[in-house]
Amino acid sequence: MSALVYFSSASGNTARFVAGCRFDEEGISVYRIPLRSADEPLVIDEPFVLVAPTYGGGTVSKAVPVQVKRFLNDERNRRWIRGVIASGNTNFGEAYGIAGDIIAAKCRVPLLYRFELMGTPEDRDTVRNGLRELFSALDLDGADDGTEHGKT
Repeated sequence: MSALVYFSSASGNTARFVAGCRFDEEGISVYRIPLRSADEPLVIDEPFVLVAPTYGGGTVSKAVPVQVKRFLNDERNRRWIRGVIASGNTNFGEAYGIAGDIIAAKCRVPLLYRFELMGTPEDRDTVRNGLRELFSALDLDGADDGTEHGKT
């Protein structure tokens, strides 16, 4: 199948969301982007969907975590991104989940879903089922060719 890559800060909200999705039951590999720059960088060599939190409290220029930018600016990773899912806080107003919009536009992939903070059980079910269907469709379409996508 394919993979899910996510970034979670020390708060662990995104990590708890991903764990609750039970992707292992769907045969979807899960990888975490390292929190600290001193950690070994993550390199992916298969199609993946990225789950990224929105930072910056509504300030668009600070919305995408630095660790996510670093991960996607490595062309070995960027070439395999197939979609993005964003978390956010509705207190950010119009900037709710905007990291997903920014990443989707820069990498020329769809924004697949948006959820608040740790998500609800319905969010987790929707994402798990949606990714299973997406990855099945990608396998059938032969779309796993590693086509290059834009830098963040």
